[in-house]
Amino acid sequence: MTVKIINKSKHELPSYETSASAGMDLRANLESAITLKPLDRTIVKTGLFIALPIGYEAQVRPRSGLAAKKGITVLNAPGTIDADYRGEIGVILVNLSNEDFVINDGERIAQMIIAQYTQAAWQEVTILDETKRGTGGFGSTGV
Repeated sequence: MTVKIINKSKHELPSYETSASAGMDLRANLESAITLKPLDRTIVKTGLFIALPIGYEAQVRPRSGLAAKKGITVLNAPGTIDADYRGEIGVILVNLSNEDFVINDGERIAQMIIAQYTQAAWQEVTILDETKRGTGGFGSTGV
């Protein structure tokens, strides 16, 4: 699939790091570094603008290394970029650690996955089919 992209950043286009990668790393596009204090959040701009085909979304997800090693994650993970959005891609980062975290220009801050979706059409009914699970939720199927 081909996706139209405008790159107003100082960095290369996002790319897959390996032939089997699902996500492409997004880089911070900054004039100066941002210090993210514990429990603070910020929107980090990427300088990227995309036009996805209808029926596709871009999902913005945390990078596992940043989350595990530094406590930095994407606050609304996964963030969704809709096919009709034409603004700059921004990433909402939050610092869940006890230490300041410095975001530098060009730093890989998140990953983006392009995924196909289906829009649902509601069929309003008065009763749902019975299942073995029934109304059990939130851990009802075991540990």
